[in-house]
Amino acid sequence: MKKILVIGMGKVGSLVGTLLSNRFEVVGLDKAAPAVELPFLCKKADVTNHADLKTHLTGFDAVVSCMPYNLNLPIAQTAYELGIHYFDLTEDVPTTVAIREMAKDSRGVMAPQCGLAPGFIGIVGADLAKNFTRLRDIELRVGALPRYPNGLLGYSFTWSPAGVINEYINDAEVIHNGVRKTVSSLDGIEVINIEGQEFEAFTTSGGLGTMCETYDGRVDTLNYKTIRYPGHAKLMRFMLYELILKNDRELIERILTEAKPPVQEDVVYVYAVVEGWKGEILEREEFYRAYHPITIDGQHWRAISWTTAASIAAVVEMVADGTLPQKGFVRQEDIALDAFLNTTNGAFFDETV
Repeated sequence: MKKILVIGMGKVGSLVGTLLSNRFEVVGLDKAAPAVELPFLCKKADVTNHADLKTHLTGFDAVVSCMPYNLNLPIAQTAYELGIHYFDLTEDVPTTVAIREMAKDSRGVMAPQCGLAPGFIGIVGADLAKNFTRLRDIELRVGALPRYPNGLLGYSFTWSPAGVINEYINDAEVIHNGVRKTVSSLDGIEVINIEGQEFEAFTTSGGLGTMCETYDGRVDTLNYKTIRYPGHAKLMRFMLYELILKNDRELIERILTEAKPPVQEDVVYVYAVVEGWKGEILEREEFYRAYHPITIDGQHWRAISWTTAASIAAVVEMVADGTLPQKGFVRQEDIALDAFLNTTNGAFFDETV
């Protein structure tokens, strides 16, 4: 793998390209010029013109899509036709199902869901789970939040508004009482206390990736919940269901983006708990980290941006190094945490602890 096309030069995509350009020949693609000067060539093109996609992707060994979830599938289909590696950050379940079907006879790697959740949190959860003889519970939590919140929502859209709303509306897959099922998002609210600060966590769609299938029949409980400041879920349910804004996604995305613009000082919480038996002894293992903004190549990057970008860049590295399969579908829970952290970009997750 030498030449990589990164599509989408937004908050995350521009950093993905920057990280990968330290090793690979990278070209960025977006319909608008990047907001800042980047250390790699960027071209202007509209990738929603599907007829031109094959022309844009031809000549590359891999493509990394940092586009909103609803624009990923045509890019994946074109990568499949060309036989090149494909990576994305999608949390959208139907998109992943379609990509997985293509991966059955793909000539390259098809690796969606390479962000934080799904993505890094699944790698962490699977790493904890492998330490047990027999599993009982796997509970995974991630929150990307303003460090200094204001207002009742206590939120800032440092991540794609379309992706957040998609996670809030779509049903989530879980394993409950040993049964694999779907449940409503914005439900199952629980209280979490992190270093003296109280938060809430609730079910959202897509965060587990393929883990329910992987651990079906092996656990009593498996779920993923999003961490927010208290009261967030109640207000989002009001807007989506009482005001029926779920039927006009573009409108609610515009309202929320204008009301809660991105902040510079954010924090990403990653928390995983696994319970089970080691031999005959019931034990519990935990993983907790709080990730903050860092400086890369002299530029300030929000926590949500660098954790997401470094996660997908690390998976690209692992495919390039041959530590992951060279074709077919890659599940996040099959990625070894130690190998992930040993990559140049995965090391960011250790160095900031």
